[in-house]
Amino acid sequence: MTGLSIAGAKTASARTRAEALRVALVAFFIGAALVFVSGFAHPEAIHNAAHDTRHALSYPCH
Repeated sequence: MTGLSIAGAKTASARTRAEALRVALVAFFIGAALVFVSGFAHPEAIHNAAHDTRHALSYPCH
């Protein structure tokens, strides 16, 4: 008999769900931080950051 026992499979499944939840929460908080940081930044700072990014990616912007 190969593989995990039923108890081992449940533990592995719970561990996988816990890891997925952890990844989802980290992604949520990073996304929320980006939204709030850009929301409270001065418009000129946001424009300059976007402008510099466009130039770095060789995208024509003006």
